[in-house]
Amino acid sequence: MQACGVKGKNSIKDKALIYTISIGISTCIIYPLKYITNEMRPDNSSTTSFPSGHTARAFASAEFLRREYQDISPWYGIGGYAVAIGTGVLRMYNNKHWFSDVIAGAGIGIASTTFAYWIYDKIKFRGGKNQIVAIYPICGEYVGLGLFLAPVIL
Repeated sequence: MQACGVKGKNSIKDKALIYTISIGISTCIIYPLKYITNEMRPDNSSTTSFPSGHTARAFASAEFLRREYQDISPWYGIGGYAVAIGTGVLRMYNNKHWFSDVIAGAGIGIASTTFAYWIYDKIKFRGGKNQIVAIYPICGEYVGLGLFLAPVIL
């Protein structure tokens, strides 16, 4: 969008970080849930049906568009949500997901972007020359994201 001259609420760097945090959060929720729930797909191809990862990413992206460009035009968000809904419908149409998988994926995607903006606001206001900020993946017995905020003491 920025390359086409449409400037959003944040800079390119900020947008990239917020979007990365959003997708990271949704990924850290989706993939463990797929293996914990062990839900069979409607086409019986695998037991990783719940929740829909494609739908989660589509709704995370739609919510990102809505939040980033809502002050310019609501149509960016509406278009994003139309594509996200289409993604969920096609996942069901192609017999890859149940309705509950798609609804859960949509909720996870929207919540992930909402949480990413919340986290970023905390980092942005607290970050600076005298602050160390780190977001890191946690993998092992538990899967997730860690957030480290610390003052620099010289």
